[in-house]
Amino acid sequence: MNYALIVTNLAGGGAERAMLNLAALLTERGHHIDLILLENIVEHSVPNGIALHVVTPVGRTGHGWLGKRLTALRLARLWRGINRRRTLDLSISTLPYCDEVVRLARLPRVRYRVANTLSAEIDRLARLTPTKAQRRRTRYRNLYDRQRLIAVSSGVAADLRERLDIDANIAVVYNPFDFERIRGLSAEPEPDLPARPYVIHVGRFSPQKRHDLLLDAWKLVGLDMPLILLCEPDGGLERMIAERGLTERVTVAGFHANPFPWIARAELLVLCSDHEGMPNVLVEALACGTRVVSTDCPSGPREVLTGDLARWLVPMSDPLALAATMRDALQAPPPCITHELDAFEASTVVGLYESLAKKEH
Repeated sequence: MNYALIVTNLAGGGAERAMLNLAALLTERGHHIDLILLENIVEHSVPNGIALHVVTPVGRTGHGWLGKRLTALRLARLWRGINRRRTLDLSISTLPYCDEVVRLARLPRVRYRVANTLSAEIDRLARLTPTKAQRRRTRYRNLYDRQRLIAVSSGVAADLRERLDIDANIAVVYNPFDFERIRGLSAEPEPDLPARPYVIHVGRFSPQKRHDLLLDAWKLVGLDMPLILLCEPDGGLERMIAERGLTERVTVAGFHANPFPWIARAELLVLCSDHEGMPNVLVEALACGTRVVSTDCPSGPREVLTGDLARWLVPMSDPLALAATMRDALQAPPPCITHELDAFEASTVVGLYESLAKKEH
């Protein structure tokens, strides 16, 4: 099978990493992958055997009305050139801006991969600018209604149907994880790791990730170990830390292309988001044998932390509950995962993508 995976760029982020993982796994199964970037920004290594194409070689694409249409024309031309050499059985686009460009390019045999709970984004906007929130809701409905979608969790699929009232063909396909590779990467040397036990949070600094909640809980928790934030330094984040008197107890360790040694050696990984699509880092931490605590946010954490692991879910926006659960988790033995992550295993997920491609014929 021949697949085209289309993303805006490869500038960090879980969605981009998930697409690279999918590309590598499909290649290993003998499929041909054309990875198409709308912008020539690459911050991740592209796996061997994947054909990389760039729609806009220099700079960023325009995100306005005209910029989207010019980018769509270039994308359509590039896609047709690839398709003349080998028939593309399935194209997969991810994230709303990229999806808009792909819709404008009128590419055939496309699935749009929705990686987040879009209604949560709209709800947050509504608290600040109700008119902007309504425009965003209309934008998403116009973009995804009556299209063929891939939701990265059952929660995302329910959000599309029930909160946004989108009528679409939705396939639920989790992100694929190569657990053997994750464990191999986790064993690689990392000279900057702390010498003493630590708790870790992995995620960019943004309102969705709720670093403020994490820091409030960390101030309450009273643990004699550092909190490591695996994200790029940011002035706003540094101010949050300083305002709470946590400068000596919190370290911003920057972005790392291989975060797995940091995750594997942590005593605990904390996710405290207001919303997710499918939080990859929870699956990755469990695969590394690391304890986890997560807010019970829409959506994804409840689909990962099932059975006995569900006790590590905490209410959203509750620093007291988060602090108490972090203390409890650190007293518990590390997780012993057997079949809890089978639905995320690479061969299972790749098989679903193969089925989607076959349905195009």
